[in-house]
Amino acid sequence: MKRAEARLVEALNGVAAETALVLGSGLGVLVDEVENPVRVPYGDLPGFPQSGVTGHAGEVVAGYLAGAPVVMLSGRAHYYEHGNAAAMRPALEILSGIGIKKLILTNAAGSLEPAMGPGSVMLIEDHINFSGTNPLFGEPSDRRFVGLTEAYDPAIRAALVKAAADTGTDLHKGVYMWFSGPSFETPAEIRMARVMGATAVGMSTVPEVILARFLGLRAAACSVITNLAAGMTGGELSHQETKDMAPLGGKRLAGILKSAFANGLATV
Repeated sequence: MKRAEARLVEALNGVAAETALVLGSGLGVLVDEVENPVRVPYGDLPGFPQSGVTGHAGEVVAGYLAGAPVVMLSGRAHYYEHGNAAAMRPALEILSGIGIKKLILTNAAGSLEPAMGPGSVMLIEDHINFSGTNPLFGEPSDRRFVGLTEAYDPAIRAALVKAAADTGTDLHKGVYMWFSGPSFETPAEIRMARVMGATAVGMSTVPEVILARFLGLRAAACSVITNLAAGMTGGELSHQETKDMAPLGGKRLAGILKSAFANGLATV
């Protein structure tokens, strides 16, 4: 782990960030907003995940967003790839080890609200873990009993809400429900999710938020809506649709994040 931290610090070449972003499927468009980018392939960093999902570049990109230092993980490992809910733990531990204090996660998600269609951005206020697993299974210490009452940091969320207002961007708010994947949800599961209070569904983010809180990192997350959920349109869902639609909402999310960083998100 220390070797990976040293390698990353060396590669970052003086970029000293306290905020990191994790980019979901098709959201590499955010990387294009980084000034003076430094890129490090995950393969060069022992312990970093090797995502096998198209739409995930698999590299660390560091530089400046609206003049503020930032580290981005372009791509993540998912539980459904190898059955490991803690697949992102080594990467997050390395980020914590190099001084990261805040983690902002992004994902592509399906909407349960007809008014929140493809291209929309949703700020996650809370989550439902419907996967049947937890990234802290097997953790031997009592640190595993992580409180999640405010899993999504109120101050970071407030900064993102203000940034959306400043840029005139609609920012929906809601509850994200984590399904294990890789198959998409059924219409019956979507009806159940709606009754349980979910606003959007997806296959990531929740384990990373749990790990972030376990590591003492402040966390926030946004979903880019790529489709209406199963049974809402009559059509079949596909990963290609996710990749095709993510950049539309990704551009809106990039505008929100740039405004937030320009107005001091890094110091919130």
